[in-house]
Amino acid sequence: MAKTVLFHELGGPEVLTLADREPRAPGKGEVALRVQAFGLNRAESMLRSGTYYYQPRLPEARLGYEAAGVVEAVGEGVEGFAPGDEVITTSGLLMEDHGVYGEHAVVPAATALLHRPAGLEPVTAAAIPLTYMTAYGALIHRARVQPGDTVLITAGAGGVGLAAIQMVRTAGAVPIVTTRRAAKRQRLLDAGAAEVIVTEDEDVLKRVRELTADRGADVVFDPLGGSFLHTAAAALAPGGLLIVYGWLLGEENPLPYTWPLELFTYANTYLTDHPDRLRRAGAYLEAGLRGGWLAPVIDRTFPLDDIVEAHRLLDSNEHVGKIVVTVD
Repeated sequence: MAKTVLFHELGGPEVLTLADREPRAPGKGEVALRVQAFGLNRAESMLRSGTYYYQPRLPEARLGYEAAGVVEAVGEGVEGFAPGDEVITTSGLLMEDHGVYGEHAVVPAATALLHRPAGLEPVTAAAIPLTYMTAYGALIHRARVQPGDTVLITAGAGGVGLAAIQMVRTAGAVPIVTTRRAAKRQRLLDAGAAEVIVTEDEDVLKRVRELTADRGADVVFDPLGGSFLHTAAAALAPGGLLIVYGWLLGEENPLPYTWPLELFTYANTYLTDHPDRLRRAGAYLEAGLRGGWLAPVIDRTFPLDDIVEAHRLLDSNEHVGKIVVTVD
C-alpha cells in the first residue's frame, strides 16, 4: 500500500486527507515512480478549492504536478526510461489521473517526465519542474528576453517569480518585481531583483514609468490577470509583450484597450505538447543547475503527514519561494 493525498469535496486545506491505496501498474506509455519529494503550486490550491480551469473528479480527487522520484516500472512502449532512473515530473499531465501527491505516482512518460540531473537531491529537484519550466517557456523560449530588456515580474515572491528573476538576470536583462507586502522586499532584492515595487504602498504603473525613464517594460510577466491586465498593458514599452500565465485575482480577464497590444497567454503545454521544446527546456534547466545560475529558493519543507499545514502556508502567501513536501 502507498500513502496518497486525496480530497472528497472542495474547500480549504482541511479537505486534504491521507489514505492507503494500492499502487497501480503503469499502462501503455506510462511510468510508475517511487516519489521522494513533491513541490506545491498555486494550481493545486486552485483545483482543491474549485477555482482551477477544470473541476476535480470527486470523490477521491488527486493533486500534484511536480515531483522527484525513482522509476519503479515502465509500461508498454516507453523508451528512454528504466527502473532505477532518477527523474522529475512536469505539468504535462492531468492531476485527477496522474497526481503526484503521495508515496507512489504513475505519469505519462512522453509529456510529464524528465531525467533528473545527476547529483541533484530530491528536495531541490522537486522545486524545479513546473516553476522553472513556466519561466523558461514564457521568457526564454517565447519572449526571447535580450540583454538590456526590462522585464516586469508581478507577484514575484513565488517559485515562478524567483525562477524568472534568475533567468532574466542571466539573460543580461533587468528584472523589476512586484510584491504585495513590504516584508518581502529585501528577500526579493537579495534574490536578484533590480527594483521591487510594493503594491500595498506604491502605484505600479507610476513606478515602472519612473524606473524606465517613462519608456515602460519590454516584457510584463503576470499571473494575476483580471483587472490588473489594464495596468500590465499600460506598463509596456512600445512593441512590448504581455505574457499572462495565471488568474490569481479570480476575476474575468478583460482585454486591455492599449492597442496595438501583443498578448500571449502561457501554459506549460506550450512545452510539454511539443517533444523538441520539452527536450530543450530540460537541457536549459540542467545547464543552469550545473552552472549555478539557476538555484531554486525553498521557503520550507514539510513531511507528507503535514500536507494540510503545507497547504495552509501555500494559501497564506507568506512564503518566498517553493514549499516542498518530503516523502520517507
